[in-house]
Amino acid sequence: MLTSLEILNRQFKKEFRGYDPKEVDEFVALLARDFEALSHENMELKEMLERLNTKMEHYQHMEATLQSTLVIAQETAEEVKLNAKREGELMIKEIEVRNLRLTDETSAKLRKMMSEYEEIRKQTQMFRIRLKTMLTAQLEMLKKDEEDEN
Repeated sequence: MLTSLEILNRQFKKEFRGYDPKEVDEFVALLARDFEALSHENMELKEMLERLNTKMEHYQHMEATLQSTLVIAQETAEEVKLNAKREGELMIKEIEVRNLRLTDETSAKLRKMMSEYEEIRKQTQMFRIRLKTMLTAQLEMLKKDEEDEN
C-alpha cells in the first residue's frame, strides 16, 4: 500500500507537450492529503473495530457465564424441589409410622382397660353376691333369734 509520502515524492518523466507540471503537482498534493486522511480514518476504524471486537468477546464471555449460571440455578432449583419432595415424603412416612405406633399403643391400653374393667365388674358382682349371702344369713339368724325369743 502506498503512503502519502510516496505519493508526494513520486517523480514523473517530463515529455514534450505533457501535462502541466504545476497542475499535476497540485493534484498529487491533493491526492496525498486525501490519501493521508483516508489512511488515518482507516487506522481509526481498525482500532475501533478491535475495541468493539474486544468488547464483543467480553460480552460473549459474560453471556456464556450468565447462561451457565442460569443452568446451575435451574439445576439447583430442581434439586431443592426434589429434596423438599423427598423430605416431605419422609416426614409423611414418619408421621404414619408414629400414628400407627400410637394407634397400637392406644389399642393395647384400651384392651388392658377393658380387661381391668371386666375384672372390676366381676369383683363387684362377687362382692354383691357375698354381701347378699351374708345379709341373707344375718337376716336368717335374726329371724331365728326372734323365733327363739318367742
